Amino acid sequence: MPRNETNHLIASNKVEGTAVYGRDGERLGHIYNFMVDKVSGHVEYAVMAYGGFLRMGERYFPLPWQTLDYDTRRGGYRIDMTERDLERAPSFDRNSEPSFNRRYGSRVYSYYGLSY
Repeated sequence: MPRNETNHLIASNKVEGTAVYGRDGERLGHIYNFMVDKVSGHVEYAVMAYGGFLRMGERYFPLPWQTLDYDTRRGGYRIDMTERDLERAPSFDRNSEPSFNRRYGSRVYSYYGLSY
């Protein structure tokens, strides 16, 4: 096993770029980055990049970490949504990055039926 991966841990640079697949098995996007609470070290969101070409027109979707399941067969994450579900999901583009504050976190988590 590589040095930057164990049975339960993986280095952040290996997560970034990993594919995200929807409920129907179609690829939705990839992990662009993730947001980590500075004090607790808890991963709040995996930010999924979707669409666009050469990052032009790309949208970013903050996904609460617990909404993702790692699929070892596909070598990527799965989320219980489809491309159509993304139309209503909280997102932003590279010119309108939100303030990742408690109010925003509460809105994102509630969209996915979770408590923040």
